[in-house]
Amino acid sequence: MIRRFGNTEIVRNNICIIGKAVFILAHVVSKSEMRHVSVEELRQMASDCRESIWAQAQAIGRDPKIYLHWTAGHYGQFWDDYHVQIDEDGEIYVYSELDEILSHTWRRNTGAIGVTLLCGYQANTSDLGPEPPTAAQIEGMARAIEALADALWLTICKEFVTTHGECADNETNDWCHEDYGPRTTCERWDLEYLQTDESPAFNPWAEDGSRGGDVFRGKANWYHNQRG
Repeated sequence: MIRRFGNTEIVRNNICIIGKAVFILAHVVSKSEMRHVSVEELRQMASDCRESIWAQAQAIGRDPKIYLHWTAGHYGQFWDDYHVQIDEDGEIYVYSELDEILSHTWRRNTGAIGVTLLCGYQANTSDLGPEPPTAAQIEGMARAIEALADALWLTICKEFVTTHGECADNETNDWCHEDYGPRTTCERWDLEYLQTDESPAFNPWAEDGSRGGDVFRGKANWYHNQRG
C-alpha cells in the first residue's frame, strides 16, 4: 500500500517520488508478527521506554508525542509503520518496541509513538465506508492513549496527543512541514470524524468537541480520572 506524505528531495528505501509527490511504502504484516497486549502491559512497555523516547525527542528540540491514526485499510489488517494497533474488537497489539522510530507521521517520527485503528477502508469525508471505527476500537484507543500518556508523563491534551489530521495542519503550532490536513489539502485527515453520535460529521473547524481528536482525548482523560 502507498501512503502519501508530501514533498521531499530525499530518496531512501521504501520512499517513492512521483513528480512532486512523495510516497512511503508501508507493508502489511501478519498477525503472528504482532504482540497482543493488555492496557497494563502497554503501560509497562511505555514506562520501560520513557527515558529513551524523551531523549530522542529532546535531541531535536521537541517533547514526546502520541500520534493517532487509522490505516485506511481493513479490520484485522496489520501494518509495519505503527507501534500500537487496535483491531475491530478493541484488542490492542504492538508491532515493535515503542522507542523504535517508525514511519507513521511525516517528519514527526522521532520521539513519538504511532497509534492506529485498523479500519477506514474506502472512507471519505462524507461517509466512513464499510469498515468505520467501531465502538470497541474507539474505547480501545482511548484506553491506550491513557496508558501511554501516563507512562510517558504527558498531559492528555492536543499539544501531546494529536490525530494525524490535526498535526498535518500544524494545529499544535510546531510547524514541522507545510499544511496538508483536513483544513487545507486534505491529504491526511485521519480520525477527523468518527461517524458516531459524539462525532457525526466531517467538520475540521468545529469547536464543540465533536472532532475525533477531541473525542479521543476526552475519553482518555475520563479513563485517567477513573484510575485516580
